[in-house]
Amino acid sequence: MKYLSLVISALALVGVIVLFATKSGNNKQGTHSHTAATATGTTGRIAYVDIDTLEANFTYLKSKREDFQRRQEGMKRELQNSAAQMQRDVQDVQRKAKAGTLTEAEYAAAERRIGQMQQSLQTREAALTEQLLKEQDDFNKDLQTRLDAFLTEYNKDKGYDYILSYSRAGHILYRNKELDITEDVIKGMNERTTDTTTTNKKK
Repeated sequence: MKYLSLVISALALVGVIVLFATKSGNNKQGTHSHTAATATGTTGRIAYVDIDTLEANFTYLKSKREDFQRRQEGMKRELQNSAAQMQRDVQDVQRKAKAGTLTEAEYAAAERRIGQMQQSLQTREAALTEQLLKEQDDFNKDLQTRLDAFLTEYNKDKGYDYILSYSRAGHILYRNKELDITEDVIKGMNERTTDTTTTNKKK
């Protein structure tokens, strides 16, 4: 039997902080500043966020990942318990059939019952998997919305034309660490989450 194997990994963030282009005309010099020339001769100020570091230090993300993992383990246990019960029923029917204590009608009824149990287990597994995948997808969208909102506000006085994502598993082979704004993003995102949580508790 196939069990749930959902793992939140980078939460679809790698490559998602794509080309955060503002072109608002607000190009004040920030702490991390760099101007890159393109093939067309135009320039743009660039910064990047280390997704691996963000993932490891963003408290809201860590909390949600732990919650998903706990619920995933609970779903696994539920399915395993149901499968174990079905196996015990199969073994019981087999023992009775071997001992000759089952009539043909009783054996046929037992077969139908076990078949229904198996179908029910498969349906339950599919439902749980679909539910968790949907919740994970909803969370990914919420996370992206939070990140977009923070970067929009953060960039108002930074004037970056592009804020890119970096991951050790990605396609960028080298980065200038002077362009790294990850610490700012982690600090700001954590503060926003704390403020939101405090506000919700007061309501």
